[in-house]
Amino acid sequence: MPDNRSLPTIWVSLMLSSLVWADQDWPQWRGPHRDGKSSETGIIDEFTSAGPPLLWEAKELGSGYSSVSVADGRIFTLGRRGDAEQLIAVDEQDGREIWAADVGDGGHSNGTPTVDGQRVYVIGLNGNLICADTSSGDVIWRRDFKSDFGGKMMSGWGYSESPLVDGNRLVCTPGAQDAMIVALDKHTGKEIWRAPVPDFGSRGQDGAGYSSIVISEGAGVKQYIQMTGRGVIGLRSRDGKFLWGYNDVANDTANIPTPIVSGEHVFCSTGYGTGAALLKMTKVGNEIEVEEVYFLDAKTFQNHHGGMILVGNHVYAGAQHNQGFPVCIALKTGHIAWGGEQRGPGTGSAAITFADGKLVFRYQDGVVALIDATNEEYRLRGSFKPAYQKDNSWAHPVIAKGRLYLREQDRLLCYDIRKPSE
Repeated sequence: MPDNRSLPTIWVSLMLSSLVWADQDWPQWRGPHRDGKSSETGIIDEFTSAGPPLLWEAKELGSGYSSVSVADGRIFTLGRRGDAEQLIAVDEQDGREIWAADVGDGGHSNGTPTVDGQRVYVIGLNGNLICADTSSGDVIWRRDFKSDFGGKMMSGWGYSESPLVDGNRLVCTPGAQDAMIVALDKHTGKEIWRAPVPDFGSRGQDGAGYSSIVISEGAGVKQYIQMTGRGVIGLRSRDGKFLWGYNDVANDTANIPTPIVSGEHVFCSTGYGTGAALLKMTKVGNEIEVEEVYFLDAKTFQNHHGGMILVGNHVYAGAQHNQGFPVCIALKTGHIAWGGEQRGPGTGSAAITFADGKLVFRYQDGVVALIDATNEEYRLRGSFKPAYQKDNSWAHPVIAKGRLYLREQDRLLCYDIRKPSE
């Protein structure tokens, strides 16, 4: 007879393992931990002008700027085909399309799918949220930000969020006055809670921004941190209670970069002439107080939409609005270690990712550069122009299983960036 006392432990272990992806998968926006970093090693040390080997190129994936998620042998992305947006799955080995699912009406796609076990979630440009089966593409449930929650964007470029899976919840940002953020049952789409956000400043615009939620344990309280149309907010994860808001980093046009969380601190920035700030959270009784540690004006540092990455104690990013000047900033002090005024090998905003001590900068003009992630000095390790480049190359680069993925409008390029075998 089996020992039934061990069954609950086994069941819990299986449940937990179903939520854990391989270290080299990239199952959501900005990677496994939403910080833009891959844990991979063995990445090549230089980019030559010819570029690394191109393994394959997938075509007809629809228009837009969606990045990709990589999990369990499949790659997921979002693109507009005809009059509708589609969630598309392709084979990791050769880019062959496996299935496509209609998301809803919409223009160019911005959001990145989130993969969780056998389900994948995505938000379309008009606020259509779907949950689909990763194997078949069958839609399991749908919600609509506008009709279900009264959703609103701060300005006219459409929803760009990549939804967050946290335990049994899917957390996302409709942007409504009484439902700025909602938590849904990830299996059914049923509402768990909705979070109203009070007035906490006049800068910016009402509604959702173009960012995605990250998790913080700052001040000993688990929180959902998000950049909204009015600035950065913190909500208590268990019930959506508004804990704090910071308005000074908001602008009236588009608040985009995903905030960086580090212990008690939140680093945030927006473009359009705004700047950046480091915030510190402190628990006082049952409340959370937020102190501005420092503010960097726009001439010192602002990030448009290429993202920021914390490596060690330094933040790396492309600086200045729509410029992408490589920069390294000491997180705790705001001191510029290097860069911020020096043009890299490409032009326009730079979307970035990190792996194996190196940063990949992907510029708006398509140029891809490799830079050492060191605070000592700016060290460029070469650059290349991809095999195909059509328009603004704004989709964030992804590194997974020794491959570099570049979404370029209706195409996806897959490069081998592993060091050659000895």
